[in-house]
Amino acid sequence: MVEAPPTRATVLILDFGSQYSQLIARRVREASVYCELVPGTTPWSELAKKSPSALILSGGPASVYEPEAPQVDPAALKAGIPVLGICYGMQLIAHHLGGEVEPGPLREFGPAMLEVEDAEGLFAGLPAEMPVWMSHGDHIPKIPPGFRGLARSANSRYAAFSNDAGIMGIQFHPEVVHTPHGRDILRNFLYRVSGLTPTWTAGSYIAEAVETIRSMVGGGRVLCALSGGVDSAVAATLVDRAIGDQLTCVFVNNGLLRKEEAERVLEVMHRDLDLNIRYVDAGERFLSALRGITDPEEKRRTVGRVFIEVFEIEAKAIGEIDFLAQGTLYPDVIESTAPDTAASAVKIKTHHNVGGLPPGLRFKLIEPLRHLFKDEVRAVGAELGMPDDMVWRQPFPGPGLAIRCLGEVTEERLAILREADWVVVDEIKKNGLYRQVWQSFAVLTPLETVGVQGDYRTYSNVVAVRVVTSDDAMTADWARIPYEVLARISNRITNEVNGVNRVVFDITSKPPGTIEWE
Repeated sequence: MVEAPPTRATVLILDFGSQYSQLIARRVREASVYCELVPGTTPWSELAKKSPSALILSGGPASVYEPEAPQVDPAALKAGIPVLGICYGMQLIAHHLGGEVEPGPLREFGPAMLEVEDAEGLFAGLPAEMPVWMSHGDHIPKIPPGFRGLARSANSRYAAFSNDAGIMGIQFHPEVVHTPHGRDILRNFLYRVSGLTPTWTAGSYIAEAVETIRSMVGGGRVLCALSGGVDSAVAATLVDRAIGDQLTCVFVNNGLLRKEEAERVLEVMHRDLDLNIRYVDAGERFLSALRGITDPEEKRRTVGRVFIEVFEIEAKAIGEIDFLAQGTLYPDVIESTAPDTAASAVKIKTHHNVGGLPPGLRFKLIEPLRHLFKDEVRAVGAELGMPDDMVWRQPFPGPGLAIRCLGEVTEERLAILREADWVVVDEIKKNGLYRQVWQSFAVLTPLETVGVQGDYRTYSNVVAVRVVTSDDAMTADWARIPYEVLARISNRITNEVNGVNRVVFDITSKPPGTIEWE
C-alpha cells in the first residue's frame, strides 16, 4: 500500500487517547513538518522503523500509576531524539525517568497563567507570563533526576520541565486555541529543540509521492476509483502525474449522486484534467443491493462492497489491473479506527474506502492521501494545477445520498432528497457562503408531519438542513448563517420539492454529533 511518501524528517505523535491528539498533528503540519499519529503503546522497535526525528507524547484520560494505564516504551525515552510530553505525556516522562506523579491537591481544568522561569528553547521569544489551557487532575511533585523546571502555574510547581538531552514536558495543552502562544511553543520544540526545518510543503509532498508511486507500480496498471470529489480527483491527478497512461479512472454513477452530478464531474475531468475515464452507470446495481437496508453501517459496507464488485468487473474488461487507487484521507482512517491510529480510539463509523472494503481484495491499494487532512489535499490539488471549482468543492461522502436518506433508500426518496439538496447548495452559493462553510446539504428524515399547503391538509416528509464549519472534519460546529438565508431555503424546499412540508435546521456540533446523520 502506498501511504504517505517518505520524508526527510518525521515527527511521531504517540496517542494515549487524548481528545486533542489530532489537533497536535494539525499544529505540527501547520508548521510545515511532517508527522504521523501512532498508538502510544507502540514498541520502540516499531517506532524506530519510521526513523523519527522527534516524538510527541499526547495527553490522555488515564493516570500513569494505574495498573491498566497505557505506558510509553521506556526505550523511546532513551533513543537520543527530542521528546515533548503534553499533559499525560509529561507525566509518563516523569513516571519512567525517576520522578513522581500523584493525584493533585487541586485540579486544573480550564484557563491558567503560566510563569516562565527558563526562557531558553521551548519558551524562547515568548512572554514571561502567558495564558494556557490546563486539563489534569494529577501533578508532579518531584521531577526526574537531571531535569529542571521551566515554568510553573498556581497549582503546578512543575508546569514544564526539561533535561539536557532534549526531553521535555508541559502540563498544559499548546495545541488548543485557548493557549494563544501554543503554536509558537510547538514551533520552538520543532525548530529550536529538534533542529527541524519547515520543508514539508505541497510541492515537496507531490515530488516524493510521485517517486513513491512510480517505484511501487513499476510497469503495472492502476485503476482509480473516481467519485468526482476533491479527494479522489487529487489522488487521480497525482497518480496520473506519476505513471500517465498506466492509469485508468473509473467514474461510477452509483445512483446516489447529487442532482446533475455525473454530468458536471465528467465535464471537469475531461475538460481540465484530461484523464482517461471510463463511465459506468451502476445505479440499479447499487439500489438493488441497498433494498431493505436501513442500518447506517450496513449501508456503508454495502456501498463499499458493490464499488469493489464494479471495479473488478471493469478491471476484467480493461485487462490486467494490479492496483486500486483511492482518495482515502487521514480523518477517514482515524474515524474508522484503522491499525495505525490510537489503540484507545473508538470506532465512530465505517468509511466505505477504509472499513467497507471486503476481505480478499485482489488489488493492491494505492492511497497517496492517506495521511493528509482536507486542507492539505486542497493545497496539493492547487499545486497540481487543478481548477478551483474542483479543489474547493465541499466534501461529499463516499456512500453518497444513501447516508443522507435515513431509512430505506429508494428511487422516490432519492428524488426528493436531490431536489432539496439542490436548493440548499444553490442558496448557499448565491449568498456567497459556499467557501465560508465546510459542508451544506439536506437530509431526508423518516418522519412525516401534518402541514397545510394550498388550503389542503398534507402529511409529508421532514427535511433537515445541515450547514457546518470546520477545518478538517475532525471537529465541526453548526454554521450561523443568516436567518433570511434559512428562510429562503425553507420556503423554496416546501414550494419546489413535492413531498416535503416541513424543514428543520440542525444546530448540533461535532462532537457530540457527527457531520453526517448516518
